[in-house]
Amino acid sequence: MTQSAVSQSIGHLEESLGVQLIDRSTRPLVLTDAGKTYLRGLRGVLRSYERLEQEVRSISKQLSGQITVGTIYSVGLSYMPEATDAFARLHPEVNVKMEFGSSQRVVEMVTEGEVDFGLVSFPQNTKQIQSVMWQQEPMRIICSAKHPLASQNEVTLSQLMGIEMVGFERTLTLRQEIDRCLAKAGVSVNVRMEFDNADSMIRAIQASRGIGIVPEAAVRRETANGSLRVVACRELRMVRPLGIIFRRSGRLSGAAHEFGSLLLGRPIDPGKRSKSGSGGKAAVEGAGGDFRSEPSVVA
Repeated sequence: MTQSAVSQSIGHLEESLGVQLIDRSTRPLVLTDAGKTYLRGLRGVLRSYERLEQEVRSISKQLSGQITVGTIYSVGLSYMPEATDAFARLHPEVNVKMEFGSSQRVVEMVTEGEVDFGLVSFPQNTKQIQSVMWQQEPMRIICSAKHPLASQNEVTLSQLMGIEMVGFERTLTLRQEIDRCLAKAGVSVNVRMEFDNADSMIRAIQASRGIGIVPEAAVRRETANGSLRVVACRELRMVRPLGIIFRRSGRLSGAAHEFGSLLLGRPIDPGKRSKSGSGGKAAVEGAGGDFRSEPSVVA
């Protein structure tokens, strides 16, 4: 379409709705509040239509169409490549698409129906959202191969007293749980840089030759190639809960149900999803416990 045709179409749409959807007083153009609401609503309508199409197609037992999964960066980068490859081998006619964002953004995408389901840390149950516990990720102290601690086989939390670190933003639940864990041990650290996702933290630790506390799965590639080291610390017995979240009022398509079940390791039973409660705080490992416990419904 030409620019004039687009402008004319938008003008007709605004006229029919009786509202202004685009603020033309600024460059680049931006959506008005009404425009943002209309766009969110249309995305939800389109996703509902796609799910309906997929449900009808699934009657023939041949899954096809597209699944859209909202995910926080660390989970999407750590787990999704392997999961999508495995799913593609089972259902080659289904396209799995990832939408990345912060935990808050993923919750918004699920609530608005922009994605089939979401993958977040510290899942919360709300009036709009249901969650299922997926797994517990161990938290590890990591450092650059050039950091003084890289040569040590094991450290105590007290050895981190006053050390300069790269950390998560203070507003994130994970950062608050890390701070609580260190405070309980009487340890105060100097966080020099803060980020809202693990991937940015890892890049900063590599570039600054620094140290940080991150989920173990997020640094598999870096620890394998030797650019980062995991520093053993028996006193750091903390895990990050990961969950799969769904919209209460929605219904998973056949393809989305199959993909979610593959991730969970068992069929997702909507009837057993929790109706209240939350994913809670970061858990402390039991002595000798398995980091990746069996998934369970959030109570």
